[in-house]
Amino acid sequence: MYNDNRNTKGDSGVKVNVELSPEYREPYAVIYTDKLTDEIRRIMDAFSAGDAPITALQNEEDLVVLKASDIYMVRVEGGDMIIYGESNQYRSRKRLYELAEQLGSQFMQISKSTLVNLSYLDSIEPGFGGTMLLKLKNGCSDYVSRKYLPEFKRYLGL
Repeated sequence: MYNDNRNTKGDSGVKVNVELSPEYREPYAVIYTDKLTDEIRRIMDAFSAGDAPITALQNEEDLVVLKASDIYMVRVEGGDMIIYGESNQYRSRKRLYELAEQLGSQFMQISKSTLVNLSYLDSIEPGFGGTMLLKLKNGCSDYVSRKYLPEFKRYLGL
């Protein structure tokens, strides 16, 4: 058996204990804590998201199953929920908050109507009125509204 006890974030961080043994067939995580913090929620999202399937319509009839890693951006347009992939667009019947919960921590809400996959950020430009323009690797772009800007800046470490 292998044990690795590490304090991953200094004195206030999360302690990690990894046990390797042939008796464990699948990874299993237990978190011991006195309260549920944002950091613990992010850890839970990272462990549980695992590319949960998202169902969407490719056209009026064809139902497709997408993984979170297939999705670059989700945006409400004219009352429709549009999911942008690398080169295709899909429609979903879910609400934005439902997709945000299902997609996990790789996605961030940047406006009232848009979620982006942070893995596919290509560039960031200053926008008008204190906003930022995000450009994704598939060519999609959208502005981070002022309401969501502080959280996005925290993500960037600014």
